Amino acid sequence: MSNPLREEKVFKDPVHKYIYVQDQTVWDLINTKEFQRLRRIRQLGTCFLTFHGAEHSRFSHSLGVYEVTRKIISQFERNGYEDWPSDERLLSLCAALLHDVGHGPFSHSIEKTFGTNHEEWSCRIVLGDTEVNRVLKQVSPSFPQKVAGVIAKTYNQEIVISLVSSQLDADRMDYLLRDAYFTGVNYGTFDLERILRVMRPFQGHIVVKESGMHAVEDYLMSRYQMYWQVYFHPVTRSAEVILHNIFQRAKQLYEENYAFSFMLQPLLSLFRRTLTVEEYLLLDEAFMQTVLMQWSGEADPILSDLCSRFLNRRLFKYVTLERIDVQLIEQLRDAMTALGIDPAFYLEIDFPSDLSYDVYRPGEHDEKLPILLLDHKEGLTEISRKSEIVRSISGIHMGKYHLYFPEELLRADLKPEHRKLLGVE
Repeated sequence: MSNPLREEKVFKDPVHKYIYVQDQTVWDLINTKEFQRLRRIRQLGTCFLTFHGAEHSRFSHSLGVYEVTRKIISQFERNGYEDWPSDERLLSLCAALLHDVGHGPFSHSIEKTFGTNHEEWSCRIVLGDTEVNRVLKQVSPSFPQKVAGVIAKTYNQEIVISLVSSQLDADRMDYLLRDAYFTGVNYGTFDLERILRVMRPFQGHIVVKESGMHAVEDYLMSRYQMYWQVYFHPVTRSAEVILHNIFQRAKQLYEENYAFSFMLQPLLSLFRRTLTVEEYLLLDEAFMQTVLMQWSGEADPILSDLCSRFLNRRLFKYVTLERIDVQLIEQLRDAMTALGIDPAFYLEIDFPSDLSYDVYRPGEHDEKLPILLLDHKEGLTEISRKSEIVRSISGIHMGKYHLYFPEELLRADLKPEHRKLLGVE
């Protein structure tokens, strides 16, 4: 199934130094319009409003996941591991490259509001009338179904799925290093080369030599720190709250037959949940930024204000809550309503365990494939059973509640108990 390039192609990359493309199929996939669209989708959504360097794209991340997968497979092949199914090489590389091709603009906010799923869209793009599909069919008529099966985690070889989707996969290893680099933090750094050297194919699984446990501990600790210091950063969450409320308000207005002064067809299909693949591919962040700029001038004061806040980084203030006082929150909602402020769009309680990112918690429902250690007697043990560090980080810091609100609108006319709760002077 391999179709090698006559001459190897190389991308210069700030994280992996170089990314090597050796297969014609992979090169052709990179040059499809569906994959090139990922240049216009940020990897970290609203994180750029907190960490100004976080402007990197899904395109660069997808190339990175491909490269980590290529390195893992090359290591398996160099060492002649019999448990690695060598005929699955191209499938693994293509699935790694395309795993995020279905991401939309500000993915998680869009998904939360409109009930979409980027993995489902990735599969629809792979299987639909697309350039990606046509490239994959050149390998074999059934090849697109195989790639979609790996992305959807239904393919019949766990070892292939685990390269792209497990607790120690190429996806996570690239985004931790890449996100740490572009946000300028040190939390996400770990010894990738050491981990690659101790990974093994074994009895249908990807496992880690027990001697490499400490390198994996370092990786999991980096992941833990990145979640709580970057991905769950309360300022980033404030931007997410506003963006989500923008989509919620626009959806509500559409359902109330509001006459938008600016509305383009992909948005109408998004509201109606009738998006075709062709329409979905028009939704990128350049498009959505234009929409937000236009909506900042809408007649609806809530939609225009929220859009202006997002575009100009006038984010909601937040306070940390140890617990939820339901009665006090309801009083606060009533007070905001009396001031003419709609709490449905200007008061939000956020709890990060509901987010799509997660820490290593083995054995939970729907948990990704766990990390298995291989001892010298060829026995397998899930890593948290041997590592105190992993046990510690997998069971603590489930997050805190944050209450978000527009401070400047609440400086007057609040009761003392509400001012105390919000820290409004």
